[in-house]
Amino acid sequence: MSAEQPQQAVVLVSGGLDSATVLAIARSRGFDVYALSFDYGQRHAFELEAARRVCAANSVERHVIFPLDLRVFGGSALTADMPVPKDRSDEQMSAGIPITYVPARNTIFLSVALGWAEALSARDIFLGVNAVDYSGYPDCRPEFLDAFARLADLGTKVGVEGTGTWTIHAPLISLTKAEIIRQGRALGVDYSITHSCYDPDESGRPCGRCDSCRLRLKGFAEAGLEDPLAYPLW
Repeated sequence: MSAEQPQQAVVLVSGGLDSATVLAIARSRGFDVYALSFDYGQRHAFELEAARRVCAANSVERHVIFPLDLRVFGGSALTADMPVPKDRSDEQMSAGIPITYVPARNTIFLSVALGWAEALSARDIFLGVNAVDYSGYPDCRPEFLDAFARLADLGTKVGVEGTGTWTIHAPLISLTKAEIIRQGRALGVDYSITHSCYDPDESGRPCGRCDSCRLRLKGFAEAGLEDPLAYPLW
């Protein structure tokens, strides 16, 4: 890849710690970034506000917030009126698929990203899935991403005509949360503008007790760093 002719990539940006790191990685590899976020009926708008901040801080080529209301299906504590699990141990978080799993979410998101990427004549899609500290989500595993890349080659004009192949980049897939944070800090990621909590208060302050908060706090602690977000005092 030359500096004169950078490649384009679609990067899924949720506003969370992982996606902010992946966006920085894509830029560090010389890609022109087209950021894609989803207004999918999630419990709160704070993560979309964070996605806007992250994209603005990284001077992406374009940031699209795609409306896709998954509340019509429900089936998840993030898209339906269900309580978000709190204070779960590491063993509990790794014991099964939690109710914060949104049915087929990454399949849906990647399909939209694939459509935009093909329209852009891009061949690369980045996302921040992780198979180490992943809370049991089936669509965060390497097997899933490999299968989606094969689907993309079979189901697009690019793949059928043989004019290119698709690469689904998941640079965080085998990293611990601490390793992700260290890499992000080395790339200059400002984690104070990110948002990870599943159940923030009315001001957007993270609860510190949901699975996402606990994994994030554990990651900062293991990295020997302090999370810049403000949490409740217990």
